Amino acid sequence: MNEQIGVSIICNAFNHEKYIRDALEGFVSQITSFEYEVLIHDDASTDNTAEIIKEYATKYPDIIKPIYQTTNCYSQGIPISIKFQWPRVRGRYIAICEGDDYWIDPYKLQKQFDALEANPNVDICVHSSVCIDAVTGQELNLCRPSKHNCIIPVQRVIRRGGSFVQTNSIVYRASLISYIPPFRAFLGMDYTLQIHGSLRGGMLYIDDVMSVYRSNVPNSWTQKTRGNPEKYISFKKKMVKMLKMLNEDTKGRYFGVILLVILKERLSLLVFRLRRISR
Repeated sequence: MNEQIGVSIICNAFNHEKYIRDALEGFVSQITSFEYEVLIHDDASTDNTAEIIKEYATKYPDIIKPIYQTTNCYSQGIPISIKFQWPRVRGRYIAICEGDDYWIDPYKLQKQFDALEANPNVDICVHSSVCIDAVTGQELNLCRPSKHNCIIPVQRVIRRGGSFVQTNSIVYRASLISYIPPFRAFLGMDYTLQIHGSLRGGMLYIDDVMSVYRSNVPNSWTQKTRGNPEKYISFKKKMVKMLKMLNEDTKGRYFGVILLVILKERLSLLVFRLRRISR
């Protein structure tokens, strides 16, 4: 890691032509006391996503660091962040924003950088976000886990299932990628990142709305999973297995809350199956 780089922004994009410009504008508009880099990966988009990224990479060559794939990696089961993004990280911290989301506060990175610097025993920092409908642009809800700045305990992070903070609000210490615990290696997703980042000292929360999450994006992972019964059932089973592994990795320290979430996952799977039968 380069001490001059404060934050490495990881942005994975695929067919985000309608949205990627908002994401890129949010990145280059950041006002910071440190240098930052944007590690953007285009996974062989078939629309104009790559061309828009090239436009920004030409205009901001010291900030935008692109990779353009010619063959889609996700469809081959290749873990994009692990294989292509993490090896490029030079920052002290890592920020995440997918190509269909965007930031709306030019001081977002500075605020989270300062918060983590002031709390050396905490590894992850998040903030509140607005959720909008990707098709209509209508505001759906405000993702706000607290009404004041605080440190959210890991038990609450586990209990809420990863849905109470948005991924585009996450900034975490880059040192976390040097060791991935088994539960996260088994199921790499936003939820397991949140848990991993919270294990040492909880999750720092800043009660400022600094990003926008687009829901109902066509062909998104969420839509594809929920729209495919087999994928949905498989995912729920993996969630239960991951939670059991988390219990082992943490030596039963959070057994009560983990058991509660396992029961919740099993119940949601049972309800899903019953609804399919009743149709």
